[in-house]
Amino acid sequence: MDGLIAGDKVQGRKWIYPLIRKGQYYKWRSAISYVYLLFFFTGPFIRINGQPLLLLNVVERHFVILGQVFWPQDIFLFVLASLVFVVCVVLFTIAFGRIFCGWICPQTIFMEMVFRKVEEWVEGDANKRKKRDAGPWTNEKRLKKIIKHLLFIIISFLIANTFLAYIIGSENLIKIITEPVTMHLVGFASICIFTTVFYLVYSQVRELVCTVICPYGRLQEVMLDKHTLVVAYNDVRGEPRGKLSKNNDNLLNPKGDCVDCGLCVSVCPTGIDIRKGTQMECINCTACIDVCDEVMDKIHKPRSLIGFYSENGIRTNEKFSFNSRMKAYSGVIIVMMGVLCYFIFSRGDMDMTIMRGAGMLYQEQPGGYISNIYNAEIINKSNNNKTITIRAEDPAIKIKYIQAPGIINKGSEVKAMFFIMMPASKIHQPKTAIRLQLISDKQVVQTVSTNFVGPIND
Repeated sequence: MDGLIAGDKVQGRKWIYPLIRKGQYYKWRSAISYVYLLFFFTGPFIRINGQPLLLLNVVERHFVILGQVFWPQDIFLFVLASLVFVVCVVLFTIAFGRIFCGWICPQTIFMEMVFRKVEEWVEGDANKRKKRDAGPWTNEKRLKKIIKHLLFIIISFLIANTFLAYIIGSENLIKIITEPVTMHLVGFASICIFTTVFYLVYSQVRELVCTVICPYGRLQEVMLDKHTLVVAYNDVRGEPRGKLSKNNDNLLNPKGDCVDCGLCVSVCPTGIDIRKGTQMECINCTACIDVCDEVMDKIHKPRSLIGFYSENGIRTNEKFSFNSRMKAYSGVIIVMMGVLCYFIFSRGDMDMTIMRGAGMLYQEQPGGYISNIYNAEIINKSNNNKTITIRAEDPAIKIKYIQAPGIINKGSEVKAMFFIMMPASKIHQPKTAIRLQLISDKQVVQTVSTNFVGPIND
């Protein structure tokens, strides 16, 4: 734990003690975080049409998104969603930089808005923590460390339970909690493992997730250009930096607006100096903007010495505008998300594929009927077992089963084989288009077209 700290080193690693400054951006980030945390902890228990809001059961290959149930048969939707996600990430990063990391990423939200606040509440602000960690072990220090880490473990335990609920469902999680441990050894072990992982991430690994482990920070380096909007230091305005002077030194040696206070470094959760330019470790959290604006207010200088800028904007002193480039990228993202949503919400609970028997000719049947043999594959994408049957839209056409579909279990598929028998008097061309209906609970859930082959009757 923190007992490994010597000065500001932890096992040879520089331990970061970021100050917290509650400026305007921090308040906006906090509001977004509260909404996110509310959604995260209530998501597994919210129901839409009897289905959870979100379920990602990888083990049973059962997924629910916004009440829509997905099974392995919907793999094309996941491929499409993955493609849309990658394109959106690339386009969003090119236009707006790494703002996702500082404002929406779960790692940042839990670290900065939950664990960091608990740490400050128990041990005090960054300066007090750093001084205490560098000092000897006292009873007060031990007590604060114990309280902090116990709270960290409790929070990690809550996160682990909620995270598991997104995988196995809230009903199964409640069973693990309420029933004897011996009945759910795997589930109990999973909670313990997740709790340990979350605790270590937020108590020890911390910013290394963003600067070392996460690949997104490295990828952004190849996606940014001089037009990308990022959190940046306006060096044209700020340099040469220097302390304020009460005499006439500023007249003899003109300085920029940066007073070299170093607070932008002190508040950075990844420990970088934003004045050195855009860096891989910057998560665009805007903490440096808030603290720099405070300093500018105190010395009566304009705000936004550090702000949202593009490299081109700093050089040309252009104010930010939602330019055509950003509009185009945003438009592509909206269109792709719209297409994905259309495919998701237009899909039915049942899916039937009809194929005429390959190489089979028509047959003449008693009573003036002509028959063709067909195969059907029916997939149940709902979360309930279904009793199904197939009938022709035209009541004059009969169906004679060789293998009836019967009951189809949730998330599974069945095959059917049958004859379609059409009165010869209705056949006027070599191929006649017919429509077959899939019936479930006395309702038509899907209609499929196919061709019927028969002799031509003049």
